Amino acid sequence: MTHLTLQGIEKHYGQGPRVLHGIDLHVHSGEFMVFVGPSGCGKTTLLRSIAGLEDVSAGKIFIGDEESQDLPPVDRGVAMVFQNYALYPHMTVAENIGFALKFTNLGKAEAQQAVLRAAEMLQIVPLLDRKPKALSGGQRQRVAIGRAIVRHPKVFLFDEPLSNLDASLRVQMRMELARLHRELGTTMIYVTHDQVEAMTLGTRIAVFNAGRIEQVGTPMELYHHPRTRFVAGFLGSPKMCFLPGIASQQGSGLRLSLGDAGSVFLPDQGLPGTARELTLGVRPEHLGFAPPGGGLQATVDQVEHLGDCDIAYTRLAGLAEPAAIKLASGSRPLKTGEVVWLEPEPGRCHLFDAEGRVVNAR
Repeated sequence: MTHLTLQGIEKHYGQGPRVLHGIDLHVHSGEFMVFVGPSGCGKTTLLRSIAGLEDVSAGKIFIGDEESQDLPPVDRGVAMVFQNYALYPHMTVAENIGFALKFTNLGKAEAQQAVLRAAEMLQIVPLLDRKPKALSGGQRQRVAIGRAIVRHPKVFLFDEPLSNLDASLRVQMRMELARLHRELGTTMIYVTHDQVEAMTLGTRIAVFNAGRIEQVGTPMELYHHPRTRFVAGFLGSPKMCFLPGIASQQGSGLRLSLGDAGSVFLPDQGLPGTARELTLGVRPEHLGFAPPGGGLQATVDQVEHLGDCDIAYTRLAGLAEPAAIKLASGSRPLKTGEVVWLEPEPGRCHLFDAEGRVVNAR
């Protein structure tokens, strides 16, 4: 197994703006690292730079202990799986998987065995004689992964490999990729814009924003302890509610005034200095109901019944930002236009300053 280290990676095209701004990251040996972020944030550019398909403008890439940013792609010991499969239409599945082995010293019998092992691992042995046009999207993606497996790379690179699949097949392929990682134990880096894929697949996640890494951590670390408002809002569905207000010290805690919506008291919170503008962040599952006249006044805009839970979207008096509430299915019937009073769980709240940084007030 191989670790990977990025030191000060920068990328720009000519005199244009920078795409990557000094990326520093260490991917542990055998880790499943996920790069997640919105379109255009630089995650695919960084992946292609690791593969050698893009030249870096500055910085160093170490694959294992070998400095690799100047090596050609074939000498880096990585294998990349693309979003569009990139299969040869005139070749069979077996020929597609084994194509890269033609450039190795493996004999014909050994190459056939390598293809068969990969096909068995991916459960596509019955498809070996078919052409790509006779395969479903999920089967084609398995073939593309098989082509990477037979090379025995030091690092697997996945560039949004499930984007072209339907929802149910994406779930199935996520399970297959997780199983594949357990069986192979190889270092894997996976790029996606889908936070569900990131949360379910990653050993650790690197959240990208505008060419920078906002935060790196395990899925639960990022979900429960985001360091910035961007990370807090990107992970989670429905997303975290952000409610701007004025915070002031009140006894041993904080009183956060949200104007016409009311105010909330956060115990055991400290505020250095005088009252100031802060934004309260609270996840829908951590927002509950208060007695009438207490907490924050809101009006129900819409209710979604999802079977296992209900999602109520509410609008707070005087605030443009909606607040979503996640409830057990049928636990409290709500109607559009109904006025309710909301109260966040004190220990589950996040406070962010004007720059979007979390305020560690405890």
